[in-house]
Amino acid sequence: MVRACADGRLSRQLTEIVQIIGRATRDAPGKSRARFTNLIAEPDASEDAVTEAVNDTLKAIAASLLMEQVLAPRFNFTPKRADSGPVEGFDYGEGGYKEGECNVGFNEESGQFQIEIKGLTEPKSEEAERICQEDLNEVIAAFVQDKPTVERGMFDEELVPEELTQVRMGKIIKDKYPELDDEDQEAVRQHAIAALNLTQKAKEAALKDDDGEDKANTALIDGVRKFAMDVRELDIDLIDRINPFSEAYAILAKTMSEESLKQVAAIISAKKVQLTPEEARYLAKRALKFKQERGRLPSITSPDAWEKRMAEGVAYLARMKAEATDG
Repeated sequence: MVRACADGRLSRQLTEIVQIIGRATRDAPGKSRARFTNLIAEPDASEDAVTEAVNDTLKAIAASLLMEQVLAPRFNFTPKRADSGPVEGFDYGEGGYKEGECNVGFNEESGQFQIEIKGLTEPKSEEAERICQEDLNEVIAAFVQDKPTVERGMFDEELVPEELTQVRMGKIIKDKYPELDDEDQEAVRQHAIAALNLTQKAKEAALKDDDGEDKANTALIDGVRKFAMDVRELDIDLIDRINPFSEAYAILAKTMSEESLKQVAAIISAKKVQLTPEEARYLAKRALKFKQERGRLPSITSPDAWEKRMAEGVAYLARMKAEATDG
C-alpha cells in the first residue's frame, strides 16, 4: 500500500510508478511475463540545453530505482542474535537455516524475505515499526529524488558512501519524521538503506548471471542470497558502505557515449558543494557514537575514508565555534 506523504509531487510520482507496474503485471490469458524498459534520452554534448537534459537523465534514473524497489519482494529485517532461529514458512535455500550465520529466508506464498542483519537497530515505537513495515518505499523515493544525493552518488569519484547512506538519508528521515526520537529515526534509516542496497546488489548479481533464460522470477531472490553468502557477515556497517547508485552508474556508462558521460560528469562536478554546517553536525554526532564504541574520536589522518570524514566534521564545527568566539 502507498500511503499519502507530505510532498504531493513525491506521492504522485510513486503512485504513478506503482500504477504502471500494476497494469503491466496484471494477469491476462497467455501472458507469462512482463518486461519494463525505461528509456533515457542521452544528453547531446553540443546542445545549449545540456544542463536541462542532465536533469532529465537524473530524474529518469530516480524513476528506475523507484520502479525496481516497488517490484522487489517485501523485506522483513531482523537483528542477528545468539538466540536467532528459523521462521516458520520461510525457505532458507540449500542446506537450510545455518546457526551462527546471517540467514536469508524467502516465503514464496507471501513473496516476503526474512533477512538477519548483525547490528540492526529495531524500531521501538508503533509508528516507527509501521514506517519500517509500510512506508520504506516512500522513504527511498525521497532519497533517490534528492538531486544532490543522486549527483554525488553517480559522479563524485571522492564520495564516501556513508555520506549518502548515513548523512543524507539521516537528514531525510529527520525532516520527514521529526516526531520520532533519535533511535527510531536510526532504525528507519537502517531499514530503508538495507532495502535499497540489497535490491541493488541483487540486481547486480542477477545481471552478471543473466544468460537470457527465464528463471521463474527468482533472479532477485537468488541475487539477495548470493550477496548474503558472498560477504563474510551481513551487518549494517557493510550495508552502509555500499553506494546505492553504483549499479545505476555502471549501466549508464555502458549505454551512454563516452563524450556525453564526460559532459554530464563535468556539469555536476562544476557545482560540487563543500561541507555544510548541518552535515558537519551530523558527522560530529556520528563521531560521538564512534568514540562511545571505540574509546577515541575519529582521526583526521585515518586511512579509513569514513573515519576521516567524521573527523573533518568535528574539525569544521570547532572552526565555526572558534570563529564565532573571535568574532
